[in-house]
Amino acid sequence: MSDGQVRVENRADIPVGGWVDRLLPAWARPYARLARLDRPIGTWLLLWPCWWSIALATPEGSWPDWRLLALFAIGALAMRGAGCTVNDIADRDFDGRVARTRTRPIPSGQVSLRQAFAFLFFQASIGFAVLITFNRVAIALGGLSLILLVTYPFMKRITWWPQLFLGLAFNWGALLGYAAELGRLDLAPVVLYAAGILWTLGYDTIYAHQDKDDDALIGVKSTARLFGARSGRWIAGFYAGTIGLIALAGYLAWLAWPFYLLLALAALQLAWQVARVRFDDAADCMLKFRSNNGFGALLFLAILAGIFWPIS
Repeated sequence: MSDGQVRVENRADIPVGGWVDRLLPAWARPYARLARLDRPIGTWLLLWPCWWSIALATPEGSWPDWRLLALFAIGALAMRGAGCTVNDIADRDFDGRVARTRTRPIPSGQVSLRQAFAFLFFQASIGFAVLITFNRVAIALGGLSLILLVTYPFMKRITWWPQLFLGLAFNWGALLGYAAELGRLDLAPVVLYAAGILWTLGYDTIYAHQDKDDDALIGVKSTARLFGARSGRWIAGFYAGTIGLIALAGYLAWLAWPFYLLLALAALQLAWQVARVRFDDAADCMLKFRSNNGFGALLFLAILAGIFWPIS
């Protein structure tokens, strides 16, 4: 090691040879990687709570508004990229000290700090353009989410629970989507929001186990480090709470019985993660983390099934 770098494993943080390298001009590639466009799982995990709540607010027997679904997809892509940019700006010194992340656009010098702030403004402008198409309640909620966007990257410095703050930020769409559809908030989306927070605590603890050795050496906190060998039990508890609260949200929204049938399948997906995850295998942690996209899709289908099946 030299220059204060931390070397734990030779794990590539940035995929090489993917569509970013094949399709984008050289000048655009660092910005695509800064926004994590080559790693879409984060966008999906941000988008699913939005789509869940839009579906939850949809009248019985109707399809969710496809225009609203599309707008939230655009907004999730832009704001996930903005969040990653904020995170990389805040973590540029940490990233430069860790072998796995030192090739990221900012610490490697591919994107200057000024350029990163300009790109952040560009992405936030897209998110704002989407937000102002909504009603006043949704616009107000969207504005409040900026507090979480800006503060989350610093939580790993001051608390062992940065995953909780990520959950608060990443599941805000459970409130926003419902408000965008109906112009109000009810108890069901609030319960769904709480479920999403527990879900994020589970999957991001799994994710954080990839970097627990690096984090310990440079002083970054996480629930993976906090729970250690007890992580499996904690994640099982988070996931059990997730399913319980989602079931309650479905009950409050008067979803029909097929919702609960598909929710049981989604619960099995979470149980598989807990039973099979290998916390000392970074590749396996990433696999289990990414599998949460499947959970999100199953839950969306479950809500749709609960809408279309007549209650009476």
